[in-house]
Amino acid sequence: MKLWRPGITGKLFFAILSTCLMVLAIMHWGIRLSFEYGFIDYVKRGNEQRLEWLSDALGEQYTQHGDWKFLRHNERVMFKLLRSFEQDSINENPLPPHGWRAKFWVLDQKRKILVGPKNELPSDGMQRAIIVNNHTVGWVVSSSMERLTRNADINFDRQQQRTNWIIVALSSLLAAAVTFFLARGLLAPVKRLVEGTHRLAKGDFATRVTPGSNDELGKLAQDFNQLASTLEKNQQMRHAYMADISHELRTPLAVLQGELEALQDGVRQFTPDSLTSLQMEVATLSKLVNDLHQLSLSDEGALAYQKASLDIITLLDVAAGIFRTRFAERGVSLHVTLPEHARVFGDSNRLMQLLNNVLENSLRYTDPGGELRILGNIMDDQLILQFTDSAPGVNDEQLANLFNRFYRAEGSRNRASGGSGLGLSICQNIVTAHGGTLRASHSPIGGVTMTITLPLETCLPRIL
Repeated sequence: MKLWRPGITGKLFFAILSTCLMVLAIMHWGIRLSFEYGFIDYVKRGNEQRLEWLSDALGEQYTQHGDWKFLRHNERVMFKLLRSFEQDSINENPLPPHGWRAKFWVLDQKRKILVGPKNELPSDGMQRAIIVNNHTVGWVVSSSMERLTRNADINFDRQQQRTNWIIVALSSLLAAAVTFFLARGLLAPVKRLVEGTHRLAKGDFATRVTPGSNDELGKLAQDFNQLASTLEKNQQMRHAYMADISHELRTPLAVLQGELEALQDGVRQFTPDSLTSLQMEVATLSKLVNDLHQLSLSDEGALAYQKASLDIITLLDVAAGIFRTRFAERGVSLHVTLPEHARVFGDSNRLMQLLNNVLENSLRYTDPGGELRILGNIMDDQLILQFTDSAPGVNDEQLANLFNRFYRAEGSRNRASGGSGLGLSICQNIVTAHGGTLRASHSPIGGVTMTITLPLETCLPRIL
């Protein structure tokens, strides 16, 4: 048999309700104690007041009669005095009438009982001396008031107890109702997050939750939505990535298969030209696989770097010299303006790979008759290299996607003009590994400007 275990809503409900019930119990206990002791103290003060009045009145009567003969065994005098006190208290309202809550005894000078039950004189009762002409002529004694003895007082106390219990019961029901709706309201965002997490775990990356508030739960919901959006975007990129890889591999493989089948069937003769065509497709496949390998290593931070102090201007001069002939053959002029020296702490091979990729990208995507300007400046202990080429340019959407893998701005998959589409992604990872930045912007001469920012050697710790 499976045991029932409350969820977070039930736990919160019981926690808040238990706290409310505990507070109600403490309040009920405190009110009961306060009432009982306060009511008994109230009765005591009333009896003390009567004792004082009775003592003064008996003193006056003693002065008029000269002795206690008028009172001895004559309780009617006592009753008349007490009734007159009650009437005076009603008229003057110094204290509300209390009724007969205590017994009274009157003693003479020798402490003999004049009025009151003979064998019930309390030893711990309240007493007050009757003074006439500065002499004590007797005492007035009342019974102790440590507890309620009169039926009316006891009934009143019981009525107060019943009223308190009714209030506690109604308050408990009200607390339970308020706690129920409060727990549901507080945990509604949590339930939405739980349901959204379950859908997200099942692969539904389009799941979103409504924040509903600006508190911590609302911020958590916003973070959840951002996480879901990132996962959805990564899934789309992964699908596109796999589709791009398969497409990139399919083209040279299809060419290779067609060429080999043609040679096998005798449609084409095995000549140096056919061999060169096969070698070109194999080289294309090798470059794509190598680029994929390089990109995966750079993404994981596993790309080997052997950093040392070097002058990057020298590397750039070498790279520009290698490409100058190719630019001239394509009819693209190359203009280089660089500072004399700029020492950085980096890997010469990786930085040369970076420069070659950027120059190769400009060479492929600059129309014949155009130009490439390479400008270097040192500013705030940083080297800023700008590779600015001429038309064709790109629109804003294409500019934002230039560093995406397998993306080529002209929208064509034809390898006659494009490479693998991974070069700029590798470049970005190399620049980041050297503590710099790589960004693309619109060129003032109609093409694209690639800006590489690298910290100079004084700004980087020499850590291999």
